[in-house]
Amino acid sequence: MLLSNIRVIDFGRYIAGPYCGMMLADFGADVIRIDRRGGSEDRYLGPVAASGEGGMFLSINRNKRSLTLSPAQPGGRELIRRLVESADVVIANLPLAVMKKMGIDYDSLKAIKPDIILTMISTFGPDGPYAERVGFDAVAQAMSGAMRLTGFAESPVRALVPFEDYGTALHAAFGTMAALHHREKTGQGQLVDASLLATGVTFMAAFLAERRVTGIRRERQGNAAYWAAPSDAYKTKDGWVVVACNGGPMFARWARAVGREDLIEHEHTQTDLDRADHRETIDAAMIPWCRRRTTQQVIDELERARVPVGPLYTLDETLRDPQVRARGLLEYAPYPGAPQDVPLAAPPVRLSTTPANIRARAPQPGEHNEEILAELGYAAEEIERLRSAETV
Repeated sequence: MLLSNIRVIDFGRYIAGPYCGMMLADFGADVIRIDRRGGSEDRYLGPVAASGEGGMFLSINRNKRSLTLSPAQPGGRELIRRLVESADVVIANLPLAVMKKMGIDYDSLKAIKPDIILTMISTFGPDGPYAERVGFDAVAQAMSGAMRLTGFAESPVRALVPFEDYGTALHAAFGTMAALHHREKTGQGQLVDASLLATGVTFMAAFLAERRVTGIRRERQGNAAYWAAPSDAYKTKDGWVVVACNGGPMFARWARAVGREDLIEHEHTQTDLDRADHRETIDAAMIPWCRRRTTQQVIDELERARVPVGPLYTLDETLRDPQVRARGLLEYAPYPGAPQDVPLAAPPVRLSTTPANIRARAPQPGEHNEEILAELGYAAEEIERLRSAETV
């Protein structure tokens, strides 16, 4: 596979670090997840298996091997040294002070292996006034301005999907691939620095630019878009749909579809921004039109007009969706102790020549200890000593 010659030591926790490692593992990298003895805390969120593993953990730690490690125990630092010597990439989304204590900060790593690549993920970045602070996805949602504009007038709302985490993981994986390409050309390693706040600011750049340049102050307005209309969630006879209509030609098609051609030339509908600023005029047509129809009827009529529309699914409906099934967006895999096969998100990007794939379920804690330690040159009696000392 594409990355079959690359070894990654994954000290990641929760989402950003592990998902970055998963992206590399899906393309063939040998990713060794470093677990606490008994399993790290992120393993047990939202349990679906009898042993406590959660669905998120099982999805984003597939294709990895597990090595348990207590760095402070006898032989722990030597084991880290051997791991680093064998590796191409180290991933860590731990506090910088913890990384330094463990000897996995960039200066310590490159002293062991000068061409190592450290992919370091943090909430705020390794410098600046917040460098020592810790945080999760919700903190970045709040501080980027995204949470301030999400929800209805009464209250801000955190997005349920931790997009700052997943977005940062994707940025980190892209940066890691770029660093590997650079190393292949020059022989030089480097530090890849990704942070949740940087991702948040990046994703909010359009809103930040509008505020800074035009002075417009946006407020929460639920599901309605700021820059186009109709673009909202609308109730039907038997459910809800989301419609997203941008641009004059599409708006004209929408107006004809709902029988309101008169709105095409209306003084308040000549640009996307006009339509967004006067969405009540458009919603006065859209709301009753949707309420007279079933969800499927709304979808059929708007699709004929080539207006983007989709139903608001329950989780069961997502699992059953024919497009999800036809494209194989979920792959089902057994896990010890799970009462039925667990749906895992298939590799989200498809390469026609060098595709990613799911080759192995997420590991149990320390499942590959003997295998990995033997690869690092430990003899059987040395492995037993490390186990007796509770180092692994």
